[in-house]
Parts: sequence; C-alpha cells; structure tokens
Amino acid sequence: MRMLGVLIGVIIATLLFAVTALGDSAERDIMIDNFDASSKVNWDYVSDQVMGGVSEGSARLATDSETGDPYAHMVGNVSTANNGGFIQLRTRLSSGADKNVDGVYIKVRGNGQKYYIHLRTKGSMMPWQYYQSEFDVSEQWQVIRLPLDSFKPSGSWLRKIALPKSIRSIGIVAYGRDHEADIQVSEIGFYEKVKGPEEQNSFSQEPIWPDRRTVQAVPL
Repeated sequence: MRMLGVLIGVIIATLLFAVTALGDSAERDIMIDNFDASSKVNWDYVSDQVMGGVSEGSARLATDSETGDPYAHMVGNVSTANNGGFIQLRTRLSSGADKNVDGVYIKVRGNGQKYYIHLRTKGSMMPWQYYQSEFDVSEQWQVIRLPLDSFKPSGSWLRKIALPKSIRSIGIVAYGRDHEADIQVSEIGFYEKVKGPEEQNSFSQEPIWPDRRTVQAVPL
C-alpha cells in the first residue's frame, strides 16, 4: 500500500508539472523586432505634420543602462490643433502575419500615458483607415498582449476584425489628445496560442520575416 501511495503521488506531481508547463507555454511569441544593433527592420517616424498638424516628436535607438538591452524611444508633444493629433513609429509587413496569430505583444515602458497599436491591412486604402487597440504603460518594463479582436476598425468601410494575412503595417502610436509622449519599446511582435502540449517545444522566437533582416535599416 505504501508503494501504491508513493506511485500515486509521483503521478499527481507529474500531472501538476505538465499542467504548469502548459500554462507557462500557452502562447508562442513571433518576434518582429527587438531593436538589436544587427536588426535590419525598417521603422519610420511619422507625425500629423504630413497632413497639416503641428505635433512634434522624434525617435531614436537607446540602451537600457541597467540591463544593456536595446530599445526604441519615441518622445514628443502631441497636439490636436489644426486637426492633428498623433506621432508614431511604423514598420511595413509586406508578407502579412501568419494566419493563426491571435494578437500583438509589446514589451514596453513609459510615462504612464495611454498609447495605441495601429494595424493597417490590404483593405486600408486611405490614411485614416486602420485598426486600433489601446494600452497603458508604466515606468516599469511589462509585456502587454492585445488580442486581434481588441483592435477596432476606424470606420465602417473596414471589416470588423483584421485578417492576419492581410496586415501590411504595424504602428506604435501616441494619439488623439494633447499630451506629452514618452514611450520605450524593447520588443514587438505577434503571438499565437499554443493549441496542445505536443506543440510546446516546437517553436523558436525567430523573426517572423527573416528575409526583412537583409534590408538596410533606416536609422531612428
């Protein structure tokens, strides 16, 4: 009976470990960029001045003094004057995302303000057409996950939910109100929910578009 009790205990412990491991690996991160010096992903800084607005800002690459990790740093003064109201960092995704992705993740910190991720798709024909999801930042690094169904279309001409394969750009945006922007991003990408335990160890965190790493980066 004692051996049977020990055996049952081992089985229960093994099952608990397996459940815990599945919980820790419930999502597969598919990185777009971690802003490493070797990255060749192109990011463009864009403001509302392209349409007559007066928001001002800039973006640069920096290094965390404590960890040594690189990040993109966007700062600025967002103004809604003259029908403006945004600054953003944006990269193009010519191949779209994998059809099975469930959302966007971002490792970020900042000045306690609200920021947005904008997705544009093949159906976003006009500059004001995009899908938007919001998030709040703090002074501490955190990983934020935004499900695809949290991205709301900017108008009725777009479908209700963006199709992953149709996504053509992703933007990190300070938007919609008068405020000081200060946001730091050390990694961004898509994520996919793991469908079963057999998939737990089959994924790596390589860039989703490795061919884009061969393109000369535009300095921030």
